[in-house]
Amino acid sequence: MELGKARRAIQAAVSLAANSYVIGFLKGKIYRGSLKNLCVPGLNCYSCPGALFSCPLGGVQGVIGSRQYQLSLFFIGFFMAVGALCGRFVCGFLCPFGFLQELIHKIPSKKIRNFKGDMPLRYLKYAVLVLFVLLLPMFAVDAFGQGEAWFCKYICPAGTLEGGVILPLLNQGLRAAIGALYRWKVGILVALLLLSIAIYRPFCKYLCPLGAIYGLFNRVALLRYRVDQERCTQCGACQRACQMGVDITKGMHLSECIFCGDCRAACKAGAISFRAARGKKTGDAINFKRDAGI
Repeated sequence: MELGKARRAIQAAVSLAANSYVIGFLKGKIYRGSLKNLCVPGLNCYSCPGALFSCPLGGVQGVIGSRQYQLSLFFIGFFMAVGALCGRFVCGFLCPFGFLQELIHKIPSKKIRNFKGDMPLRYLKYAVLVLFVLLLPMFAVDAFGQGEAWFCKYICPAGTLEGGVILPLLNQGLRAAIGALYRWKVGILVALLLLSIAIYRPFCKYLCPLGAIYGLFNRVALLRYRVDQERCTQCGACQRACQMGVDITKGMHLSECIFCGDCRAACKAGAISFRAARGKKTGDAINFKRDAGI
């Protein structure tokens, strides 16, 4: 099976497995069993009636905003372990909302690959990470010292779709509580889904704090793409195929790579491979340094 089809199969399987609590869909209730103590690596809302696991972003905001706040070694270790192993491979293979954006992007329409301000806007997700995931939950607290999950409450489109759309459809009490905040979040969700028709993964490129975290590890992740400089003909086919704007041969914008494999499929010379990073044992230390962005 070619990589593109295999990736689609993995994305579909992960999305279904992470939200396979059928009883929740039937009763309009959230699963609160022991599996909710575990996190999936991608974005997947805790409040989805089908969700069996927690979202790491929701979890880290919950810890930071808690009145009994203490440094969470669990989440620090979780992000470091997943990031050091595979970086934004999570975005390309294991994130249900990323998968949804890709499916919508297949709708026939005029596609926008580049526009003025595209790359500067990519830094917006780091600002979202610092402000909405870390600082506001930590410092914007109520009289009892309790903070909120600001990103989940005010931005997260995956949460809106899975917990804010599906759950109210199944629960009359929640439908009665719908207000301005709900309309704001639905507006963000609709805007991003419409943008996804023309722009490849707009939420992942510009807003996702989880992508920002994993992107920091892309250059040092154990698993990553490598370029064989002896085979590379500098034809530029890999760069033209990449919808995230990465030039893997020059090490440009590597933090944006989601490991989709389009560059590898486009390379007629077979110069790009996906494997564990190694040093001099491979006999091409120069390539290793380029892969690592050194």
